[in-house]
Amino acid sequence: MAGFNNIELITDRPLIDNLKEIEEVKKYFPDHAVIASLMVETREQWIQIIKDVENAGADGIELNFGCPHGMCERGMGSAVGQEPAVLKTIVEWVMDAAKIPVITKLTPNISDIREPGLAAVQGGTDALSLINTIKSIVGIDLDSYAPYPIVDGKGTNGGYCGPAVKPIALHMLRELAQHEKITKTPISGIGGIETWRDVVEFILLGASSVQVCTAVMHYGFGIVREMEAGLIQFMNEKGYDTIYDFVGKALPNVVEWKNLNLKHKVVANIDADKCIGCQLCYIACDDGAHQAIKITEGNRIPEIIDENCVGCNLCSLVCPVEECITMEKRDDGTQHLTWAERTEADTIPTDFNDDRAGGKGHFVPTVQDALKHRKG
Repeated sequence: MAGFNNIELITDRPLIDNLKEIEEVKKYFPDHAVIASLMVETREQWIQIIKDVENAGADGIELNFGCPHGMCERGMGSAVGQEPAVLKTIVEWVMDAAKIPVITKLTPNISDIREPGLAAVQGGTDALSLINTIKSIVGIDLDSYAPYPIVDGKGTNGGYCGPAVKPIALHMLRELAQHEKITKTPISGIGGIETWRDVVEFILLGASSVQVCTAVMHYGFGIVREMEAGLIQFMNEKGYDTIYDFVGKALPNVVEWKNLNLKHKVVANIDADKCIGCQLCYIACDDGAHQAIKITEGNRIPEIIDENCVGCNLCSLVCPVEECITMEKRDDGTQHLTWAERTEADTIPTDFNDDRAGGKGHFVPTVQDALKHRKG
């Protein structure tokens, strides 16, 4: 399961029912935090609903400025999250009225997540959370020609969630966690979290808490126990007492491309004993990458052409056998040169035929030889 597409809107249950349940949960679980997710329109409505959830016993509130479907058509959800000035104004309304901590939930449906993030911080929010769902259409029915899910022969865009959105969530989390004016604001990470490794990755990129929804829908609440067990084992192995010991620990290693070491070299290695001869790596590399894998006549086990391999990792990703293809470091670690340094030294290539661009001597079969091979 890669993800779900959600076209539901704000709850259709009466507010009084939700308030009663908040009271009940706090009654039976007084030592656990209850956060109320809120989305209304006017200032008066915000003030009233904040009072209601506070009186019901909520420990905090989360402002839903992220939903990309339905509610945004009524001026809520992502319609707010995409307008930093409006977002800041509403956060200020809430902060004036709220007596409990406030989390502002951001939409990923925006070109620069730092703008609404900064607006929320300037509005006084106590914390941020991200990401909400991604605006999407997941497919078209080939009989009715309507997008899924189909509603009486029609469809609409929805909010996409689940493991597929995790890379986007991690990227946006990092963007906020590295922002100099946001670094002191706690961030709750959301998006595709379903294993303890996912939890650790979000924490390493700056989240001091995480939220899980789709994984619970898929596996049930028991998935949380597995996450906790894995997280505790990781912390014991690394010698961490609390998650705050490693919040943001990966951030210094996230740099701009121009600051990566061009002298770093890795080459693929195929374990012949594990290889099942499916040749998926050969097909992927020959048709979509660097023609760095060859097949010797009479032998189904592929071989790496070292001088062609650029360490792109495609072969290991398509290989169905775990640890059959690994990437081996070939540089000795003594050389370090970045594109930024080359730019400063004026040694970057100026055209496609510049000798300084590299890539010369890379073996590529002639069209005639390639056609002969295909026919064979």
